[in-house]
Amino acid sequence: MNYHSPVLLKESIDGLSINPEGTYVDVTFGGGGHSRKILEHLGENGRLYAFDQDSDALSNTIDDSRFTLIHENFKYLKSFLRLEGVKKIDGLLADLGVSSHQFDEGARGFSIRFDATLDLRMDQRQSKTAKDVINSESTTRLKEILSLYGELPNAGRIANAIVSARSQKTIETTFDLIDIVNKHIPRNQENKYLAMIFQALRIEVNDELEALEAMLKQAVEILNPGGRLVVISYHSLEDRMVKNLMKSGNIEGKIEKDFYGNIITNLTPITRKPIIPTDEELQENNRSRSAKLRIAEKKE
Repeated sequence: MNYHSPVLLKESIDGLSINPEGTYVDVTFGGGGHSRKILEHLGENGRLYAFDQDSDALSNTIDDSRFTLIHENFKYLKSFLRLEGVKKIDGLLADLGVSSHQFDEGARGFSIRFDATLDLRMDQRQSKTAKDVINSESTTRLKEILSLYGELPNAGRIANAIVSARSQKTIETTFDLIDIVNKHIPRNQENKYLAMIFQALRIEVNDELEALEAMLKQAVEILNPGGRLVVISYHSLEDRMVKNLMKSGNIEGKIEKDFYGNIITNLTPITRKPIIPTDEELQENNRSRSAKLRIAEKKE
């Protein structure tokens, strides 16, 4: 199965600062590229647990006694690790966003290149699809979704166009939706705007930001002192949450200080600025173009 080359592989593995006997979690298993590299750094007593909600990823599982793949959304991080008898970990890696496999798997509607059912579910076991969102949400809510999650400047106009079109007939496929919104997109910016629209729908369908917030909070709780949190994000909404958490200890970025003026947080940022792909990686792997890697360490 064609999965993408792991993004920022060396940088993210270096960022974990792996203890060969430690316990690690890869919450976005996908093709298993990052997981395989982590296992190379582990000794016989080291352990790696990986999460992926997409059933397609299960076919990439690794035959290694030190490895366990959990078919669940990473927002249930603590619960499913506890089922495995794990209460504390030494590092966690998250490579957020959509895999190349999901973009190339035309039937699920992740790509604007294929005419497919408006699905966009990361987890095929859940019921809500993009088709449901497009055909049932109010104009106000659609505008909110497109504005908040897609950061679209003309979200209201596009929401109105969708609601007007669906009153004539149900919007079924990716190409149906593209036909409706295309006339409201500035010339020569079609791909950019469509990517923003599909990103917004995907985030809504999969509750991505809520899941990310839940996972990040749990990750900080279960990290051992000196343990590392390593996160690769692909759009500003995710990156802002990760940056805020690593700097201030909370998703909102609210700075609280103690009597001496020190920021009250249980994380120390290792990266002041995000690490981005090299020119060489960008040439080899187009998917890495918007990647930002941030690293933090749990305080002693």
